[in-house]
Amino acid sequence: MPRKIEAVVFDIGNVLIEWQPERFYDTLMAVEGRKKMFETIDLHRMNDLVDRGANWQETVYACAEKYPEYREMIRLWHDRWIKMASPAIDQSVDVLRALKVGFVPVLALSNFGVQTFEFAETRYPFLKEFDQRYISGYLGEVKPEPRIYEILEQQSGFAPETLLFADDRQENLDAAAARGWQTHLFDGPEGWVARLKDEGLL
Repeated sequence: MPRKIEAVVFDIGNVLIEWQPERFYDTLMAVEGRKKMFETIDLHRMNDLVDRGANWQETVYACAEKYPEYREMIRLWHDRWIKMASPAIDQSVDVLRALKVGFVPVLALSNFGVQTFEFAETRYPFLKEFDQRYISGYLGEVKPEPRIYEILEQQSGFAPETLLFADDRQENLDAAAARGWQTHLFDGPEGWVARLKDEGLL
């Protein structure tokens, strides 16, 4: 039988804030053109470098210079990034705050760049409301690699089996479950609320 949950861990992208770069570019160019751009350039790999701690603007602009036919579009990954990382998922934010009111520790575990996270904080003040935050850009480690989970365990003081982790990517949950964490695949706030109620946390 699983141990009682002592802390809830939130991913941020697509759990608390929508993260949809393809949707953003579809508002600016034909869908077929956007698909071709993403097939030509591994923009998510570029973003992974930022999540690992590389400088946001330098990384995006350097990539843009390699593909002059897409230069202006790639630069928008920096210049209009907040349009990709929006809107907030309000019901999930409400859940975060309800847990805090109920004295349940809430932690963030997210792949996020240093500069992108600092910018996001200016638009989404709830990002400052976590009891503890484990952000990949600062740590130099990313999900689903095991080290970032280990860091959270060591620094938070919570035993793995007492953590309940919500993420929208199964591979990130699998890495957590392999360490003994309890997990929830986030596919919308309604299911997340139901899970937390089932656990007696809301």
